[in-house]
Parts: sequence; structure tokens; C-alpha cells
Amino acid sequence: MSCCCNKAEEASIMATYGSNSFSNAVMRERLPKSIFKELLAVQAGEKELTLEVAEVVAAAMRDWALERGATHYSHWFQPLTGLTAEKHDSFIAPTGDGRVLMEFSGKELIKGEPDASSFPSGGLRATFEARGYTAWDTSSPAFLKEDGSGVTLCIPTAFIGYHGHALDKKVPLLKSMVALNKQAMRVLRALGNTSSKRVVATVGPEQEYFLVDKSYYEQRPDLILTGRTVFGSMPAKGQEMEDHYFGAMKDRVLSFMGELNRELWKVGVDAKTQHNEVAPNQFEIAPIFSTTNVATDGNQLTMETIRRVASRHGMVALLHEKPFAGVNGSGKHNNWSMSTDDGQNLLEPGENPETNARFLLFTTAVLEAVDTWSTLLRASAASVGNDHRLGANEAPPAIISAFMGSQLTELLESIADDKTYAAKAGEKMHLGVTALPKLPKDLSDRNRTSPFAFTGNKFEFRMVGSSQSIAGPNVVINTIVADVLSKVADRLEKAKDKNAEIQKFIKESYGKHRRIVFNGNGYSDEWVKEAERRGLPNIRTTVEALAEYAKPKAVELFERHAVLSKEELESRTHIYFEGYSKQINIEAGVMIEMAKRSIFPAASDFAAGLAGAAAALASIGAVSSPQEKRAKKIAEILAELCDETEKLEKALAEAQGIEDAHAQAKAYRDKVFAQMGVVREKGDKLEMLVARDAWPFPSYEELLFSL
Repeated sequence: MSCCCNKAEEASIMATYGSNSFSNAVMRERLPKSIFKELLAVQAGEKELTLEVAEVVAAAMRDWALERGATHYSHWFQPLTGLTAEKHDSFIAPTGDGRVLMEFSGKELIKGEPDASSFPSGGLRATFEARGYTAWDTSSPAFLKEDGSGVTLCIPTAFIGYHGHALDKKVPLLKSMVALNKQAMRVLRALGNTSSKRVVATVGPEQEYFLVDKSYYEQRPDLILTGRTVFGSMPAKGQEMEDHYFGAMKDRVLSFMGELNRELWKVGVDAKTQHNEVAPNQFEIAPIFSTTNVATDGNQLTMETIRRVASRHGMVALLHEKPFAGVNGSGKHNNWSMSTDDGQNLLEPGENPETNARFLLFTTAVLEAVDTWSTLLRASAASVGNDHRLGANEAPPAIISAFMGSQLTELLESIADDKTYAAKAGEKMHLGVTALPKLPKDLSDRNRTSPFAFTGNKFEFRMVGSSQSIAGPNVVINTIVADVLSKVADRLEKAKDKNAEIQKFIKESYGKHRRIVFNGNGYSDEWVKEAERRGLPNIRTTVEALAEYAKPKAVELFERHAVLSKEELESRTHIYFEGYSKQINIEAGVMIEMAKRSIFPAASDFAAGLAGAAAALASIGAVSSPQEKRAKKIAEILAELCDETEKLEKALAEAQGIEDAHAQAKAYRDKVFAQMGVVREKGDKLEMLVARDAWPFPSYEELLFSL
């Protein structure tokens, strides 16, 4: 019986997987062979998409979607809000005699026309200029979204303005992939590789998030409007017992995760790993690697699906980087590598990395890129939420460094310094227990404090925030690596002795950029001092980091590889500064309302009750009482809260009056955000003095330990 159930479950999963994804496997079955072959060539960048091919694909896509209950289709895109956007159009087409046909043409598949005037453009568009275009991304599978309105066919698309400027995160991502492919293929050809046709960047993003009970969430205006708590004191227990990480999951969470997996599997997202994270009610889900643009689409879908499924289970998912002060925040570890179309991972060291010239060459190129463009990498992970997280005890500092492990570091150091390297055979760990096997030892340990760590055959960029799109960070990684590889290719193409040139490049490059390699504790104060000694930048805030995008050298980099123009970079910088200011403006506004309309009345009423009790005791001869002392303490802190809230209102008004986007963002950071910390301190002190049933909001204890 058990075997049959297992077989049934296996069959169910196999039937579920990809059932709502118009994948290449589905297209292979539904398209004529010649059309499918043509589309594969388009996906590989070898041919332009023709309308004739699009018409055939559109008809097959329509039939497939209608069979599964779809009534509408949507060009699904990723504007510069960092979220996704969609406009639904029905398949119906009136026939003129009171009936309709269900139609979907190649033109409708290729191009959509959403109103672009209400999406962020950073000055690239005037508000009265509404025309924008969505263009089908042939390399990312269409999928069906099932929700309260029914079933909708979603077509991943790029989003551009009337004059061709990128208004989204996908266009530069696709261009960065082209740039990386071009330069990596030049290097491979120079090394004698004639079989590979393409190099793709691959990504596996780990997604962290919190779950809270919906009933408590709905009583917290700060969570509803900002995604984080602007007030809240820590309970007696937080995460100090370290009992939540990888712990047994509760039934309610497992039920949610089971549905989450199936929903993701339906649309072809390879959800693989799930577990409890460090903080209470914090969790992680991770997929299998896929090409960067598909992984980006998949991660956006993952975030949407986490929220939707959580709601069905009476919970709310919090994707903010720091929803709760005092416990770990949430990141999104971006595991990045490069692979050829014929299955070669260019960052795979093999059993003998010391003799693997290609691995050493590409790895050194990545390290040079990370050191040369560390400020851009930092900017790619900059956000309001991430400012709360970076540099705390669960996240790397705002200093970019790379972990390579002792063995690889020793190998690269020996090349740079012309020293003999003693090769180490594959070691095994002897556990001393006969019932346990001997475990092969990895090439390097793992360092969870490193922002950019080599983890076997990939680099893990750990700085990315949990609510962010991974498009921006991967645009930067792809472009900066492409830039270094272009210089490597120039050298190899001219070199008569390729091996000697490889050796020379590794020696020179690592010798110059070894300062970026750090294998120690990135959370320590000593590392901050050591990084300063090495000359590594420490860009602590988002406002400082975002300015890096518009600097001349960054503009030259992105234009050199045709990824982003000067106008597009300047517009993005403007948008991000504005977004930063708007977010702090909302958070400050919520804090002021909570303080004035909820905390002040609740604390005042409670203090008045205590004072009344103290007076009653005094009437019967009590000289002093705990009630009187407590009432006075509350009154004292209430007065401070009132004063500090007024200062916050003043700082907010001053910031709102600044017109320059950069100057305004600085004011919000230096004045408004700083004052919010002072106001919070007063409010959190009051929470500890006011009775639980008199406090107007659910506590951290309820939010973090209720599931």
C-alpha cells in the first residue's frame, strides 16, 4: 500500500510540474518541427523572430491556454517599481452577428501597448506621453496564472518607451547576457573551444521571508503600509537560543509550503529546498539553477506566489529586509555562474584546479571585476530595506569582499608570487564512527559572512535584499565580468603562446586585485579596519550607493557593452532616489500617526488609571505606591515621545520641500530616518510599561511566535 501511495504521489507531482507552463517541452509537442526549430534559433539569438513564426506559436499558445480554462491574456512585465505589472485582455473577438471567436494573433503575442505614463521613467518620458511597448521575451516560458478572476495567460515581456528607452528591468538584463556571451565566447574561441556556441549566466536565487498571522498583521498599520514594524519591543525570547534554524516545521507552515511548492511547480519554477531560517517565523525557499532571465522571472513569480498562498492559509508573507528590529533580516542569495550551451560550467574547478587553466582564468577575471567595480555591486543591492540589514549580525557589511577558501587562495597567491604550489589530493573526512561513511571534503569551506563567496562552482552574492528583483544585481555582475573578459580576449587573441599569456594574466590580475579576497569573519569590527587599510570602499547607505550609477566611469562601462545608455542610467538613479524618499516618507507618516493617534492615547489612559489607583491608595494612608511611580515614568516618556514626534514632523516637512531628488533623499536619510530612530526608542519604552491588554498593537511575541 505504501509503495502504491508513493507511486501515486510521484505521478501526481510529475503531472503537476509544468502543467501551467508553455515550456519548450510543450511547444515541441504542439508546434510543427520546422517552427519549433526556428523558435529555438530565435531563443539562442541566431535568428530574428518573424511574424509567420509568431502566428503559429500564438495559435498553439491560445489553444493550450483555452484548454486550461484561460479567458484572458496579459503581457507580464517588470517596470522600475521592482514589482510586476500586467494588463488583461480577453481572447474574445466579436463576429458581427452577436457571437464571438476566441482569437490571439502573432501581432498580439509579439507586441502589447500598455499606458507608459504612470510607470516610473525618471524623466525619459513626459507625463502626457503615454505610449509604451511590451515585447515578447521568447526565451522565458509563458505561463498560466490562476487567481480569483479565473485563469490568465501571462507572457513574459520587456517594456520600452516610444523612443526605445528601457523602462523595465528585463531589457538591460537581456542585454547584459548578450554582452557576457559575446566576451566569454571570444575567450573560449581563443582557448581553442570550437564546440560551444553560447555562454549563459545561470542563477539560483534563495528567497527568505517571514510569515505572520493575518489577524495580527491587520492590526499593525506599519506592516500594512510599509512592510516593517516602525514600533515594537523585543520579547523575552528572540533568536538567541538558535532553535529555529533548520528546526522541525509546524503543521500550519508545512501545509502552506506544500501548496506553495505545487503552485510553483505548475508554472515551471523549480522549487527545491525549504527550511526554517534563523529568526522565529522566518523561512527560506530555493530553486534549481536556470538562465538569468528565466531565474529572474521565476523569482518574481515566487514572491507573488508566496504572498498569495500565505493569504489562503490565514497568514501574511513579509518580504521586507528587516520587518522586525532585533532579529535577523531577510536576504536573497544570488548564486551566479557561467555555463556553455553544451554543459560546461566555466567556474567548475574539477578535481585538480591547479591544472585547470580555464577555471583559473575565468575565476581570476571575476575577482578582478568584483574589485574594479565593487561600488556598482554595492549599488545593485541598495534599497531602503537593505539599509536596515547590511552590517547587522546576520548580513555582510556594506564592504564588498570575496571569499575563496584557503586552498584556492593559496593557489592563486602562489601564481601571483611565483611560488611553488603543493597540490592537495581530494581529501576525505574520517568521522571515527564505523557506521558513518567517509565524506569527500569540498575544495573550500563556506563563509556566510562574505558578500561574494565562491561556493564550489559558483559565486554567491549574499548582499541582495529579500524584496529586490535580482535583475539589477545580475545586470551589474554580467556586465562587469564581460568587461574584464573583453580585455582577456584581446590579450589571448594576440598571444602566440596562449598558456604563457594565461599565466601572465592570472599573475598580474590577482596580484593587483588580491585585496578583494578575504576569508575571515566579515561581521567583525577588525575586518572593517582591515578593509579600510586595504583601500576597499565602505558605502554604508543606499543614498551614497545609488550615486555610483550615474558616475562617468559607470556610464562608459554600460555604454561600452550596449547594456544601458547614459540617459537610462540617469533616469534610473533619479527613480531610485525618488523611491527611497517616498518610502521613508510613508514610514515616517505611519510612525507619526501611530504615535499620536494610538500610542499616546493608550499610554495616557493607562497612566491615568494608575494615577487613580495611586490616589485611592493615598486616601487610605499609603505614602507612595508602585502605581504612582509607574504613572510618573509613563508621563515622563510620553512627554519625550510628544517632543520627538514633533521634531520628526518638522524634519519630514523640510525634506518634503526639497526639489532635487538626490538632495531630498539625503535629507530623508540624515534627518527623517535618524529622527525616526529616536521616536521609536520612546515608543518601545512605553510598550514595556503599559499593560499588554492596553497596548494598541499586537506585540513582537504575538507576531513572531504565533504560528
